[in-house]
Amino acid sequence: MPAERLQRLLARAGYGSRRAVEELIVEGRVTVDGKVAVLGDRADPLEHQVRVDGVHVNLDPNVRYYALHKPAGVVTTMRDPQGRTDIRRFLPPDGPRVFPVGRLDRDSEGLLLLTNDGDLANALSHPRFGVEKEYLAEVDGTPTARHVALMKRGVELEDGHARVKDARVAGRAGGRGAVRVVMTEGRKREVRRLLAAVGLPVARLVRVRIGPVRLGRLAPGELRELSHEELLALRKVLDR
Repeated sequence: MPAERLQRLLARAGYGSRRAVEELIVEGRVTVDGKVAVLGDRADPLEHQVRVDGVHVNLDPNVRYYALHKPAGVVTTMRDPQGRTDIRRFLPPDGPRVFPVGRLDRDSEGLLLLTNDGDLANALSHPRFGVEKEYLAEVDGTPTARHVALMKRGVELEDGHARVKDARVAGRAGGRGAVRVVMTEGRKREVRRLLAAVGLPVARLVRVRIGPVRLGRLAPGELRELSHEELLALRKVLDR
């Protein structure tokens, strides 16, 4: 692949307009193979290592990064052998193929990341990085400080000890409530099983954040590309 101007490469990788990328270069925030870049520099995406603010940038022109609000009732797979609704219907019909990063069980909804950047996907899924995943759970029962303390201390499930990194009561009304839970691992239906174990069976579970990326106002079934700021924040989390 021939070398291209850095401005074009970084703009295509989601770092803003070419004018915005020029400012990054002028400010000395871009390096090529460890050397501070200057305007007019070129790079080969396959040969050179480019970093912005010290974080490696994937310059493959075919790489894509998406956030999807997976609706409840949809399985986290590209093709389901049982014929259930899968996530393909929510993705662009053309363009590079992407894959989900991790899973959300069929009954749960919320933020799902999709990409064809294998390195980023593997890092996000690897336990050693401890990427936070935040959930909002509507539960049967009235959550209390005691429930929160139990979740932080941890409970024994059939596949081992499980505990939250953080939790707090988010609301109570009419014998039901809401709890925000932050996890750094993702065993099968772990959040549901953990909450049930402390006496708060889940009625609805929504993942609202993965690392620095938030669900925000994304509607069920809606897809969007990750912003430059989100990608940079994700890479900073993983580039420790």
